[in-house]
Amino acid sequence: MPATKFICPNGEQVPIAQCLHKCPHGQRCMFLPTLRAISKSLERNIKEPTVTELIAGIRETYLKKTTNYAVDPLGIMYALQGQAIHSIHESCTEGNILSEIRLKDAITSGKFDLYGRILDDNSDHVLGDLKVTSSYKLMKALGIYKVDVPTGEIYKSGMRAGQPKFRKEFRYNGVRDVLDWSIQLNYYRMLLEDAGFQVDRMVIQAICRDSNLKTAAERGIDRTVYLIPINRISDHWLKSYFSKKAVLLNMALFNQELPPACKPRERWNDRKCTGYCAARENCPYAKRLLLEKESGDSYAVDIAS
Repeated sequence: MPATKFICPNGEQVPIAQCLHKCPHGQRCMFLPTLRAISKSLERNIKEPTVTELIAGIRETYLKKTTNYAVDPLGIMYALQGQAIHSIHESCTEGNILSEIRLKDAITSGKFDLYGRILDDNSDHVLGDLKVTSSYKLMKALGIYKVDVPTGEIYKSGMRAGQPKFRKEFRYNGVRDVLDWSIQLNYYRMLLEDAGFQVDRMVIQAICRDSNLKTAAERGIDRTVYLIPINRISDHWLKSYFSKKAVLLNMALFNQELPPACKPRERWNDRKCTGYCAARENCPYAKRLLLEKESGDSYAVDIAS
């Protein structure tokens, strides 16, 4: 089921159809065409679970498919920007470049962004994916971190007198956190290869949406666009991973039974549950976390709830 309500700036939830017909507050929080575009972007006409839905937690996807939920239009703006970037690229794919084609197999379906001679003039077999993301996500994806480096000086006064001084320096050889992106792009690669297309390379073009802010520079992000190579993942592992998640989701949908809470990685160690998951108001686990956050109490949250 799609989102059925918008969350107004004052926290009130209003049915989307009512919002688009007439703002209950007398003046809209953004232009009507923008709200219409956001509403349209929330529509889902695909019956089978998609690659991106299966990468997410089973409970999250189940709740989005079976319950009514509310979304903050301002929070959807980033996704709308991503869709605009995709549309711009799709209109500029003349030549031997394929774009925005949905492929499917017995397990799932996925729509890749770009395939063909998109990067190297000597290769017609590059699979590309477009991401509009934050400097924090990019910092993690690029393996950037900070270390304390001695300056050779010491503090001469104050509580730290006699202690050595340090400065922060960036390092660019950390572990790259690109697992979800890798899983997604590799499954598109497998779908393309099953359809008879050769894939020699996989590359993500990541656009930093906050590249001009101070926080981006503090994270070592000094460019707007980064190209991130993606390594191959075993086809056997991919099929096993997606098959298991598809079976669990389909069983939950058939039995109309709430799946177990999403895994820690899928829920970003609970950060997604308290502020980013659109279906959190219908999830017992997320509601208990939010209650704990609001009350300031500290108690264990039952992972099975």
